[in-house]
Parts: sequence; C-alpha cells; structure tokens
Amino acid sequence: MNEDKVINFMGRRKLAAAFSIALVLISIGSLLVKGLAFGLDFTGGTLIELHYPQSADLGKVRDELGEMGYANAVVANFGSDEDVVIRIQSDGEKIGDSVATQLIQAYGGEEPAQLKRIEYVGSQIGEEFANDGALGMLFALAVVMAYVALRFQFKFSVGAVVALAHDVLIVLGMFSLFQLDFDLTVLASVLAVIGYSLNDTIVVSDRIRENFRKIRKAEPIEVVNISLTQTLDRTLITSGTTMLVLVALFIFGGELIHNFALALLIGIGIGTYSSIYVAANIMLAMNISKDDLIVIEKEGEDQESMMP
Repeated sequence: MNEDKVINFMGRRKLAAAFSIALVLISIGSLLVKGLAFGLDFTGGTLIELHYPQSADLGKVRDELGEMGYANAVVANFGSDEDVVIRIQSDGEKIGDSVATQLIQAYGGEEPAQLKRIEYVGSQIGEEFANDGALGMLFALAVVMAYVALRFQFKFSVGAVVALAHDVLIVLGMFSLFQLDFDLTVLASVLAVIGYSLNDTIVVSDRIRENFRKIRKAEPIEVVNISLTQTLDRTLITSGTTMLVLVALFIFGGELIHNFALALLIGIGIGTYSSIYVAANIMLAMNISKDDLIVIEKEGEDQESMMP
C-alpha cells in the first residue's frame, strides 16, 4: 500500500478520546439525574385498539383524550389509516373500557367505531421487563468479551467491549437527555446496536491482526492506521446503506417505530465511529504489538507433525 494513501486516524486519537469521554459523561449524568422516560411496556398502563369506518383523524382523537385528562397518551395508526392504537399510562387503574366507550361515542359517524382489543400491562410485569432487559445487555457484553478473547486476543476483547459499552451508554444517554419514550422496541434496537457494532469491530480487528503478522517492521500505530484505511470503504458503505433504510423508517414508518429507528440511527452512527476510534484506541493504550499475536508452539510439536 502506498503510504501517501494511509489516513492518520490515530493521529487524532487524543481528540477522539476526549470527545468520547465527554459524550459518555454527559450520558451517565443524564441517566443519573433524569433517568429514562420508560414507556407503557415498563411502567404499566392500558393499550386500546379501535377500528374506524373511515380514515381516523389522529389529531381529533388526541384532543378528545386530552379532554379526558390523558394529554400524554400515545396515538398512532396501526396497520392501516382506519385502525388506531392508543397507549395510556395509568397507575394500576384499568381505564380501557371507559376511554374506549367515550371515544366511540365521540366519533359520531354514520357507522360506529369498533373496539378491537384492550390490553393492560401491570407495573410488576413492566419492572420484570426492565430487569430482564438490563440483564440481557450485560450478558451480551460478557459473551462478546469471551468470544473476541477466544478468537483474537484479550486486548482485542477489552477494546471491543469498551466500544460496545460506549455505544450503548450514548444511545441510552440521548434518550434520557431528550426524555424520549423508552419501550421494548427501543430496547430491541439497543441490542441490535450491540450486534451491529460488534460486527464492525470484528472486521477491523481481523484486519489489524492480519497486518500485524504481515507488516513486521511497522510500529503498532502505523499498522492500526493501515488497517483502518483498508476497511474504511467497507465500513462507510455498510453503515451508509443501513442508515438510508433507517432514515426512511424514521420518516415514513409511523409513530410506533419512530423511536426504534431513531435509536438505531444513533447507535449505528456512533458505532461506526467507535469501531474506528474507540476499539483501536483502547488496544493502543494497552500497548498491543505483534508479540501479542504470536502463536506459541508446544515443544516437540514440529517433530510430532513430521512423524509418519
């Protein structure tokens, strides 16, 4: 590779480290002070689905709910313009029948609106969801660390897990900072971010390992820069095409998956950055070198392999 074409990514590693630390501290601070704005799946409440004879006026439905005292209710189309799903947070009070009756009476069309379902989520179930979700993320990080340590080397695994924790904290921090609803779909997107970011980090780590074995006279920082430059096109194309789909989902997907798409957009964007700067930065901070990747042969192994 022509050295003129190698991008000096690690020349800006201190600036990148300061940027990452600032984002993580802001995220942790917001999580401690504000916490997450848990949605109906975690806090408990009522879900109502209505079918209207014609396209439903969501603004009018929101106004009617506001008059009933539920101004913070989530109202969205569900599958078609005629079907409407309503999510109302309620502290243990089962209000579904009353709200549905009032909305049906307020419709006033030639054909009446129809109630399709009412579901109630208790706060105890919501708490179990939250606990299971937190345990799921911790388990995923532990498995990732073990997998990368076995496939590559311990220093690679530390870099990968720090990068994943960095991505997850920033996604959670953004939802906390702007008090966006955090429900099971957002939790699913956070777990998806872990998988996506890991895949990106594995590709970069694989190239770093390969180049450490091929380019023996280069310094570790040079090897990392060459590896990141070689994988840059693949990283940008993969992330770019994925984000195009997510932008379309964010704009046209409807309110129910709005936050799901937003969490993935934030996660993939920051995950692309972390696979370049965070994971490699951690490995360099731990003094990664070609000596860490030498395969140690057992004494007498060569002689045994030559025996008939």
